[in-house]
Amino acid sequence: MSLVWTVLLLFVAAAVAPAIVRLNPRAAGRILALLPAGIFVSLLARMPDARDHGVVERITWVPSLNIEFALHLDGLSLLFALLICGFGAVVTLYAGRYLAGNPHLGRFYLAFLLFMGAMLGLVVADDLIVLFVFWELTSISSFLLIGFDHEREASRKAALQALLVTGGGGLALLAGLLLLAGASGGTFSLSEIVALNGVVREHGAYPAILALVLLGAFTKSAQFPFHFWLPNAMAAPTPVSAYLHSATMVKAGIYLLARLDSTLGDTIAWSWSLSLAGGATMLLGAVVALRQTDLKRILAYSTLTALGTLTLLLGLSFEDSIKAAVVFLIVHSLYKGALFLAAGNVDHEAGSRDVLTLGGLRRALPLTAAAAVVAGLSMAGLPPLFGFIAKELTYKAKLGFEASSYLLPAVAVLVNAFTFAAAAVIVLRTFFGRTGKTPRTPHEAPLEMWLGTVLLAGAGLMFGVLPAIVSDTIVGPAVFAVLGRPMTIKLTLWYGPNLALLLSVLTVVLGLVTYLRWDSVRLTLSRLDGIHRFGAEAAYDRLMGRLVRTAAGVTRLLQTGDLRHYLIWAVGLLLALGAAALVRAGGIHLAVPAADYVEWALALATVGGAVGTALVRSRVAALLSLAVAGTGVALFFVVLGAPDLALTQFLIETLTLLLAVAVLTRLRTASQRGGESGRRLVHGTVAIMAGVLMTLLTLAVTSGPFESVVADFYARASVPSAFGRNIVNVILVDFRAMDTLGEITVLAVAAIGAIALLRFPLEQLPDREPYDSLVLRMTSRIVVPLLLLLAGFLLLRGHNAPGGGFIAGLLASGAVVLHVLVQGTASARRIVRVSPEWLLAAGLAIAVLSGLVAAFAGSPFLTGLWVSIDLPAGLAPLKLGTPLLFDTGVFLVVVGFVLSIFLVTERA
Repeated sequence: MSLVWTVLLLFVAAAVAPAIVRLNPRAAGRILALLPAGIFVSLLARMPDARDHGVVERITWVPSLNIEFALHLDGLSLLFALLICGFGAVVTLYAGRYLAGNPHLGRFYLAFLLFMGAMLGLVVADDLIVLFVFWELTSISSFLLIGFDHEREASRKAALQALLVTGGGGLALLAGLLLLAGASGGTFSLSEIVALNGVVREHGAYPAILALVLLGAFTKSAQFPFHFWLPNAMAAPTPVSAYLHSATMVKAGIYLLARLDSTLGDTIAWSWSLSLAGGATMLLGAVVALRQTDLKRILAYSTLTALGTLTLLLGLSFEDSIKAAVVFLIVHSLYKGALFLAAGNVDHEAGSRDVLTLGGLRRALPLTAAAAVVAGLSMAGLPPLFGFIAKELTYKAKLGFEASSYLLPAVAVLVNAFTFAAAAVIVLRTFFGRTGKTPRTPHEAPLEMWLGTVLLAGAGLMFGVLPAIVSDTIVGPAVFAVLGRPMTIKLTLWYGPNLALLLSVLTVVLGLVTYLRWDSVRLTLSRLDGIHRFGAEAAYDRLMGRLVRTAAGVTRLLQTGDLRHYLIWAVGLLLALGAAALVRAGGIHLAVPAADYVEWALALATVGGAVGTALVRSRVAALLSLAVAGTGVALFFVVLGAPDLALTQFLIETLTLLLAVAVLTRLRTASQRGGESGRRLVHGTVAIMAGVLMTLLTLAVTSGPFESVVADFYARASVPSAFGRNIVNVILVDFRAMDTLGEITVLAVAAIGAIALLRFPLEQLPDREPYDSLVLRMTSRIVVPLLLLLAGFLLLRGHNAPGGGFIAGLLASGAVVLHVLVQGTASARRIVRVSPEWLLAAGLAIAVLSGLVAAFAGSPFLTGLWVSIDLPAGLAPLKLGTPLLFDTGVFLVVVGFVLSIFLVTERA
């Protein structure tokens, strides 16, 4: 199976997961777990290729920007992919029983598999843009998972917090990746960038690249001071916590740091940034974990400790530290995943996660207890577990760091001792001692729930007893991928007497003392709870509070509910920007074109209509003045030789006038408000300034030389390529048909939105009473059919003469509107027998169908195709093409749009 299909199949599974849950909710977990399990097996089969030379797949995506959908499987990405899919299979199976009966189980699996696919795509991405896309997908899908119980305020708040922190870091990461590509010679290929080695470090943009990339990685992996979102995310269901926050999402930043170690590492800035952030996170998590009594929060803060340790080890950036980081990454994923699932079993069966009320559960949950004991021993770093090997390696790495002979090992011992105590609290307080009083009578969890816990804990035991299983197959290739050079990997439980072993013994002693004094330690730490007022989370809360208050103030200022107010702000902003551009340009050169008396007369009429619109107080008079201005513009189009534009303008003015009159006849006259003169003065001033600015800009543009390359191309290609002499229509339905399709789609969406806003079916609209005028009724019976006939004529001739779908649609709409005004709504329904929504849908369908005809014929979508039909002697052949079909779709959409708006206006 190709890497591309491996990733895409998870997205396909996410799409069909809700349907599977509806069909068989009890077996959905078992069915869906087969896919990540199968991918896990296929990845194991690819292990030799990934270890030796890597697996690369490239698909052209955006060639103009040198962006490819490129995937690369090497030792590092294989390690993460195995964790993602292996844990994914376990947690998918687990969630099916843990969330059994939940009405939103289908939604859970959709978001969960979406996250799994995004995470897998992230670790195998070999293109910076592809990596970023998957990076952001993990943030979005994790937002859905953390906020799964959206009825609870805590879940909603935690989900939003995680999204804002990680999403904000993602934006910084995007900027860093773009700078990284620029510093690497313009390539977006991650493998090519890594192969450049020290080139990026010598680039002038290196400090900015490093800062932005670290910001993205630190927010995703919850490094201090961005650590606070991770414990709060424990509001998510246990399967989410076990998967996202112990094995996958929080490791995304660790993956990025490891991947870019050879590119950005080996500098003082890199080492100190990662060491300080990692050390602070490591110490903070270890201390605060001892303050907690909730199983999931203890595990969450101990996860911070692990993430800080991994970051620190990567910051040390030498062979032993990278080896220790890779081993500890595996160890932490195994024991933390097992303990999270065990905590979920306890909560599911006993109804509580509070270690102060739990106890003696080993008898009720024997399998869960056994797995938790093994995983806890690994977390504590005791032999013969894999965690003991990882702890020995981390001590060796920290002892080998030349810049810190005593401080770093001392901090490491303290942190590991606290972690030992936290593991003892989790295991001993929960499963041993006297039986506590729990809300429910506990018993062993179902098979699907304890199986994953046992498998993960068992893997930690097996890798500890037989470390050679992973040393050459997984650890070695991953270290090689990070360092870029091979190194000998030897993992064993016994390295002989050394200083690291002595530190391990000291850790155990301090850990036991801390656990025995845990109650007093916890109470002592509780006295420091007030310090949170000055922490990072409090700063985040203050920032969000100020953001909300600022948004409320801006809303009160701008969102007044007055359309004229909105127009003043919009036009005022455009005036400011335009004036600033003119000032910056140092003025403009104007060339006023010559004009004859006809053009001057039209200009005076247009300006007079505009001025009249602003001065008159009657609404009807204002509409008529506005119509005069619009008609003047249309006549300008006639004089300048643009009949299509002139026809469109005339029809738009007519329809606008009819619709406005229809509205005004149903509106009550508003009372005159105080200060009206002042408002009219402000509005008139802004309008005049906008008109003057646009006039100046237009004159400035036309003063320069006119480049006619585009116009000449359309003039030359219109007849031979598109068989049309009306260049305007040929552009609309052939050369730029995709733009037109977008425009009519906007029209359809706007019409449907207008209908939906009033929340009633159009068939239930009250009928408009006809005008009581015999002359108008008799005239409309003659004029309306003539207008419809003329609309059909303009539609058919639009490719070679003035006309087309837009103009014909406007004319036909005008005929129907006129009929409604004169004859009433009921009579119009007898003429137009389908609802406007059906006209909109049919028009869009016909327009798209005309493009698909070309696509099926092997041409690009919406390419005009023509056939020639021979006619009797003496007549020219008849040419028919898909542009006429497309124009018909435009016609129907325009008619549907106008009728929808008119009927909604009538109802309003």
